[in-house]
Amino acid sequence: MKIDILSLFPEMFHGVFQSSILKKAHEADAFQYNFVNFRDYTDNKHNKVDDYPYGGGAGMVLKPQPIFDAVEAIEKNTSQKPRVILMCPQGETYSQKKAEELAKEEHLIFICGHYEGYDERIRTELVTDEISIGDYVLTGGELGAMVVIDSVVRLLPDVLGNEDSAVQDSFSTGLLEHPHFTRPADFRGLKVPDVLLSGNHAHIEEWRKKEALKRTYFRRQDLLQNLQLTENEKKWIKEWETSQENS
Repeated sequence: MKIDILSLFPEMFHGVFQSSILKKAHEADAFQYNFVNFRDYTDNKHNKVDDYPYGGGAGMVLKPQPIFDAVEAIEKNTSQKPRVILMCPQGETYSQKKAEELAKEEHLIFICGHYEGYDERIRTELVTDEISIGDYVLTGGELGAMVVIDSVVRLLPDVLGNEDSAVQDSFSTGLLEHPHFTRPADFRGLKVPDVLLSGNHAHIEEWRKKEALKRTYFRRQDLLQNLQLTENEKKWIKEWETSQENS
């Protein structure tokens, strides 16, 4: 996968891209990245990339010309049209499903904005996807792009040491992930559930499914609305509902 990042502050990415999984993935050639400071593409003699909004109002708006020219320069050197992703508060709320979709692409371009917003023509003419990482506003799109890139790259083949890790992540199955335990089996009197020490893989799998469902039921019931539940899972939920009513 190739990832191009349009940003006025590319130095913000260096620590993230030179650490942990992203560093290992890049060294293993699972993905390549390139930073483009779109200020380098402005035709303004003062190197301005923003201007006052037509109609008045607070703040400054990113001009279309530098971003159009930067994206078009990238696309000239690629054989396949990339997905162009605009990080913005008005975008689609990011999800694991979206990460899995983007992980299938060969080329992604991220546009990280600043100031009050973008000239609307950037949104309507260049962009294929608008993404928001939550219902809040950041100073710029860089932090959001880091979140999306990290979540996508870890899904690429051979990036994680265990291929089952991504499959079992929270949200990948539609549920929050089950609890995890490791050594020691007894820590300050807090004991690991007996089933995990039993060696009975069928019972362990059932326990994990039940605990994942339980955690989702008590923390994120909205995730259950689109799931096809088994009779056993419906029975568990009924038990928890009854327990809540009696508590």
